[in-house]
Amino acid sequence: MHGRLVLVAALLLTSGCAASKTVPEKVAPQHGASSSLRALAKGPGHEVALVAGASDFTTGEVRYPFLVVDDNGGSVARPHARVWLARGLDQKPFERRTAVLEQVGVPGRGHGDVSHLYVVHLRVATPGKYWVLAKPDGGRPIQGLGNLIVRRSSFSPAIGSKAFPSQTPTLESVHGDAAKVTTRLPPDRALLRYSVAESLAARKAFVLVFATPKFCTSRTCGPVVDVVDAVRHRFARTDIRFIHVEIYKNNDPSKGFNQWVREWHLPTEPWVILVGSDRQIKAKFEGSVSVRELQDAVARYLR
Repeated sequence: MHGRLVLVAALLLTSGCAASKTVPEKVAPQHGASSSLRALAKGPGHEVALVAGASDFTTGEVRYPFLVVDDNGGSVARPHARVWLARGLDQKPFERRTAVLEQVGVPGRGHGDVSHLYVVHLRVATPGKYWVLAKPDGGRPIQGLGNLIVRRSSFSPAIGSKAFPSQTPTLESVHGDAAKVTTRLPPDRALLRYSVAESLAARKAFVLVFATPKFCTSRTCGPVVDVVDAVRHRFARTDIRFIHVEIYKNNDPSKGFNQWVREWHLPTEPWVILVGSDRQIKAKFEGSVSVRELQDAVARYLR
C-alpha cells in the first residue's frame, strides 16, 4: 500500500499549476478555529495521502492544486474539500478555505486514471514552508496532510513580466509536417499556426501551452493540450491566439528540454501561460488546469 502511494506522489510531483485567477470560493466552517493544525488532523477520519499538483509557488495568492489519494492509489473525487493552512503543525491555521473539484481534460478524450483534482486559492504573505490539511466533504471521513513551499520569486516567468520572443515552430516552418511539432494524435493543427515571436510583434493576445501529450510524466498532464484546444473553440470569434509548443528537443525525451522551454525558464511541464496584447504575462498555470478555469482566465485577462 505504501509503495503505491509513494508512486502516485512521485508521478504527480513531476507536474505542476500556478495562476493569478481567483475562482469563487466559500470560507470553510470555523469549527475548531482555536485548535492547532495537528489537533485538527487528529480528528475523526481515516488518514490518506495529499499530493500537490504544482511546485512553483510565490507569495500573494497561491493556486494550490492537489489530489487526495486513497489506500488503493485511487484519487478521491468528492465535490468539495475543507482546507486549512498553517505555518507549523502545532500552530493555529491562518487560512480556512474550500477546495473545488475541477475536471481534468475534456469529455470524450482519454485522460488516464485521474479525471479530477482539487483546487484551492490561499493567501500567503511571506515565503516559507507551510502545512496543508484537507478533508473532503461527504462520505466516510478522510483527511490528508501535505506541505506547501512558498518562495519570494518564481522559477518561471513572473506575472507582469514581458514575454520572451521565442521563434517557436509552426506548421509553416516545418512545411506542414505536423509530427515534427506536435506529439498529439490527431495533430492539434489549430494550435500550430502562429509563433510566439510573430504574435508578440503583431501585438496579439495569446494562450501559450508548453506540453507534450505523448510523453507527459504525470497522471494529469496529458489532457492540457486538449483543454487549451477546447477553450480555443470558445473564443473562436476573437483575435486571441492559441499556441502549442512541445517540450523535448526533436520530441525525444532522451535529448532533454528544447530551446523554447529553456528560453522561458520553465522548471517543469506542462505550463499554460496567458500573454496580453501589451506583451505582458497576465496569468499562468503549472500542470493541469480545467476548461472552466482557463476559460475564466482568458475572459478576464485577454478580452
